[in-house]
Amino acid sequence: MLKGVQHCALVVGDLERSRWFYGEALGMDEIPRPSNFTFAGAWFRAGGQELHLIAAHDTTSPAGWQDPGPSALAGLAAHVALEVDDLDGAAERIARRGVDVFAGPLERGDGVVQLYVRDPDAHLIELFERTGQDQRSAAERAPVRA
Repeated sequence: MLKGVQHCALVVGDLERSRWFYGEALGMDEIPRPSNFTFAGAWFRAGGQELHLIAAHDTTSPAGWQDPGPSALAGLAAHVALEVDDLDGAAERIARRGVDVFAGPLERGDGVVQLYVRDPDAHLIELFERTGQDQRSAAERAPVRA
């Protein structure tokens, strides 16, 4: 049985620039990678989940994602979501480091406020805070499939 999502991996063009973005701008903790890895990369942790960066020059995958067009402004595109305890504080932190908010903040309608930024390779990154003001009924929050 599936236990949960442990990590996601992103291919990046400039490892040091991405290391700065995730570590310094977003404040994630960089953690050690297995010592037998022969490819360039970096691992970060927030809570119990991890984000793994893989240098594009060590893979056949291109860095970054295709431009989803205007759908990205509403988060209707491939993205990585990172939960924060203070969305305003997170927005201030990234602004002080020269990172622009791409879209938001947006009220999602289920007790979540979100905003979007782009990392150095144009990956869409959602930052969200649970406000606890869920306007939906319990039935609306039930799983779609049993």
